[in-house]
Amino acid sequence: MSRSKSHGLRETVKTVLYAILIALVIRTVAYEPFNIPSGSMIPTLLVGDYLFVSKFSYGYSRYSLPLGLPLIPGRIFFSEPERGDVAVFKLPTNNETDYIKRIIGLPGDQIQVRGGVLHINGQPVTRERVADHVERDGNGNVHRTRRYRETLPNGRSHYILEAMGDLGPVDNTPVYEVPPEHYFAMGDNRDSSRDSRYLSFVGYVPRANLVGRAEFLFFSVDGEFLKFWKRFPTIRFDRIFDGIE
Repeated sequence: MSRSKSHGLRETVKTVLYAILIALVIRTVAYEPFNIPSGSMIPTLLVGDYLFVSKFSYGYSRYSLPLGLPLIPGRIFFSEPERGDVAVFKLPTNNETDYIKRIIGLPGDQIQVRGGVLHINGQPVTRERVADHVERDGNGNVHRTRRYRETLPNGRSHYILEAMGDLGPVDNTPVYEVPPEHYFAMGDNRDSSRDSRYLSFVGYVPRANLVGRAEFLFFSVDGEFLKFWKRFPTIRFDRIFDGIE
């Protein structure tokens, strides 16, 4: 009886270890889950969104590994991000914090914001005014924010918000020259995003810091994830399994 129990315990431990190993492999080479804690990517991503990021989209670096283990020199199996990708990367100024923004500038690009309008290599990006973004706060108050559809030079388009109109703190910037093997990233909630426009806080994103491309939502809740069973009506069913543009 004792020998049988011991064998059963060993098999259970082996099964658990195999499951953990498989999960780590999937998380390292395929997909990793992330959640959205801030509003810098509204309206594309909302606070309380949970999404999968494809780790293979841009190849692999040390930041593809658990704890950022320095086992991969540079980047292997690399594929260039496309302008307009929503990407997760390690914050360049500390290499520990995960950030999610939209890739706006590629290596060698000149990026500038003038009067709230994004310019890439000296050309203004098309920006079309559309219906306001409407949110309701916890007290039931309705808030409206100017919303635009922005179309990048490669034809990819997405919504952005301009909470301060074209008078935000970084709605008029110098020209940023993106260095080789670096990228320029911006949040879609333009006046509420600390991004590459803030050189001392974020700055240019090194190729090695890319973690992956945001692909689709697998859950969304307007509240705390661990308490969603108490607040069932706050689950955003219409966002679950949405792709990320």
